[in-house]
Amino acid sequence: MYRYIGNKSKLTPYILDRIQQMIGDSGTVADIMAGTGMVSLELRKKGYKVVASDIMTYSYHHLNVNLCMKEPPKFNGLKDVIKDDLGCMYKSVLKYLNDIEAKKSFFYKEFSPEGEPRNGTSPRKYFTSENAMKIDAIREKINEWIDGNLIDKCEESLLKHTLIMAVNEVANISGTYGYFLSTFKKNSLNKLELKQVDFFEDNNDGHIIKLGFAENLAATIKADLCYIDPPYMKRQYAANYHILETIARGDFPDAVGKSGLRDWWDQHSKLCTKTRGLQSFEKIISDMQCSKFLISYSEDGLFTLEQLQECFSKFGKVTVQEIEYNRFKSNNSKLPQKLKEYLISVER
Repeated sequence: MYRYIGNKSKLTPYILDRIQQMIGDSGTVADIMAGTGMVSLELRKKGYKVVASDIMTYSYHHLNVNLCMKEPPKFNGLKDVIKDDLGCMYKSVLKYLNDIEAKKSFFYKEFSPEGEPRNGTSPRKYFTSENAMKIDAIREKINEWIDGNLIDKCEESLLKHTLIMAVNEVANISGTYGYFLSTFKKNSLNKLELKQVDFFEDNNDGHIIKLGFAENLAATIKADLCYIDPPYMKRQYAANYHILETIARGDFPDAVGKSGLRDWWDQHSKLCTKTRGLQSFEKIISDMQCSKFLISYSEDGLFTLEQLQECFSKFGKVTVQEIEYNRFKSNNSKLPQKLKEYLISVER
């Protein structure tokens, strides 16, 4: 999907194999820090029922698409608005939005080189001015359709998911949205274009999607196994993906500082802190109606393997699988080439 802190694309086969060993080929799996939703999607493809959650609003929209859709929705409320008949209303809607007249609004002012940030800082270079204006026009048109009850929740999620995927293709960033690059790289100069997403046709019923902190939601979840992919480091997802959150919420927050961060404290994760991270793990495992847990963690994480084992052993049998793979690093990095990832199983 896109470069995401802690992305599990390389480890997904190991995760799925371990889940199958622990609960077999069927059952309900909770994915409570689901991020981009790619592990949840793979669980769906394997035939599991999924209870997925995250604190980020953009994750909620990704999950709606990845878990609950087998085909594009009908967009019946837009049939009087969009006259092009391309044989599929989703395709027609995307053409309409791709062709929409650009607009100098929030993204242009706050995140483009020709803008004038409200807080008086120098213009930011997250997007070219052309792409920032197109983002403004598209997201404000989506807002207009929501306010007019012309699209439902599923259609909203699909359009925001599609827009986020397009935005990631042209963002002038090194990996996350914590800051922008000083000069525009090649892909960021491309024209923003909404593209149809692919749909998986099977097993789209019975999945549950929740928005909120895992610690707060745990007591409401019943599953055969809970997969936990927590943040490993102090880097907060809410700060590093603030622009995607703004697109997902459709709002116009104050853009603070040189990087233009939104106020993200309401999405601050305790798992990114040494003082409260282990307490969060304990609350999740204590509260959830689940007897088996699988936790991903890295040797680069805030907590050592020994600390995690001591914490989890309070609840039952702990088993650790170590997976070694090549680290992504810059040419001048002094970090070791190899990195260990842990899959920690807890069985009550």
